[in-house]
Amino acid sequence: MSKVHILVFPYPAQGHILALLDLTHHLALGGLTITIIITPKNLPILNPLLSTHPNTIQTLILPFPSHPNIPAGAENLREVGNTGNYPFINALSKLQQPIIQWFTTHPNPPVALISDFFLGWTHQLATQLSIPRIAFHGVGALLTAVLNRCFRNPTTFQSKEVADFPGIPGTPSFRRDHLPTVFLRYRESEPESELVRESLVANAASWGSIFNTFRALEGPVLDHVRAESGCQRVFAVGPLGSDRVDANPDGGSGVLRWLDQWVEDEGSVLYVCFGSQKLMRKEQMEALAFGLERSGCRFIWVVKEAFTAEEGYGKVPEGFENRVAGRGIVVKGWVPQVAILGHRVVGGFLSHCGWNSVMEAMVAGTVIVGWPMEADQFVNARLLVEELGVAVRACEGADSVPDPDELGRVISRVMGVDSPQKERAELMRGEAVKAMSEGGSSSKELDQLVEALLQLGVKEE
Repeated sequence: MSKVHILVFPYPAQGHILALLDLTHHLALGGLTITIIITPKNLPILNPLLSTHPNTIQTLILPFPSHPNIPAGAENLREVGNTGNYPFINALSKLQQPIIQWFTTHPNPPVALISDFFLGWTHQLATQLSIPRIAFHGVGALLTAVLNRCFRNPTTFQSKEVADFPGIPGTPSFRRDHLPTVFLRYRESEPESELVRESLVANAASWGSIFNTFRALEGPVLDHVRAESGCQRVFAVGPLGSDRVDANPDGGSGVLRWLDQWVEDEGSVLYVCFGSQKLMRKEQMEALAFGLERSGCRFIWVVKEAFTAEEGYGKVPEGFENRVAGRGIVVKGWVPQVAILGHRVVGGFLSHCGWNSVMEAMVAGTVIVGWPMEADQFVNARLLVEELGVAVRACEGADSVPDPDELGRVISRVMGVDSPQKERAELMRGEAVKAMSEGGSSSKELDQLVEALLQLGVKEE
């Protein structure tokens, strides 16, 4: 009997691709043969996975289609920033023909397609190939519920200052400018916008949906998403990534050694990092630096530097590193985030509230000091602060500059031993670990997903 073959199509942005590769690792362990669609410059991201599964995971390497609004040679969103999503989704939709051609000549064609929710146009592709398409949401179920509602009635939400979502558990409401960026960019009747809208609406029509979340975190919202789509196959398999193969095994050892010296003082270090895309302006860097200084806390601050000498982007203020020497370090470049958050002396995470970071903090039991800026981050922050009580907001908005004194006070309060958020974060850690353990909700749903995919292969026989 030939191995059951699945086609996996990730979206080339750091926050999207890592979680789907983590899932692919589990599917390979479950006995599935997998082909991953990738463009040449993104191939190195797959190296750890390909070397772990040399016999079961192959690649389908396709050239990245050109697009007038994507600089030549750019193939990953981190090279262009969040504004690149519309051009990227549209450019990648031009890969339909080469995928069909590959599929029709394959000796053992895939029995299903799992693709990122930003690639909802693949629903139509899967229909043409007569195979089921499963939408992968490397984001929270709350974001999906909000996006579904927005894109079904775009004009309603574009005109309101405050957007309410009755019927979604927790009855969330958001300032209009805090809605997901992918929706705020939508312009009615503009061809590129309409393709993105159709893509995101198509997700609800998928054969199944997979979420990088877990029942104890978002149970009611997952049930809501299932009821709204009418699709019974909703698999919550998160948090993915706690067993991720480290892409840079030699990096970060200095940071971990620095943490080891505070081992007597559990939970005393704050980790500061704003994801792979966000560059900060000079005033923001200064406010953040002075806030960290005034907090009196120990910290690791990971600073993303501009690829080029871009106008107005900040650097760490002069003299700052000397003033905080002994209790804080600044790191430029890559760090092993999962290992840092999992270190027993790290008790807090000053974060933009991107979903992968949220999941990693959950597994580590780390309290979040949130500074949401764009994309899904305001929606995630609401879940963490209002619904779960595992976070506080320190600041809001991509252009806002926090008051350093207030920021310092918030940090020292949340990092205190008796902070209620720290207590809640520890409880959620127990739930996250339980979900992934044998017999836990995510572990069971992952097994059910593998079984459902293997069954598709049996039907093909």
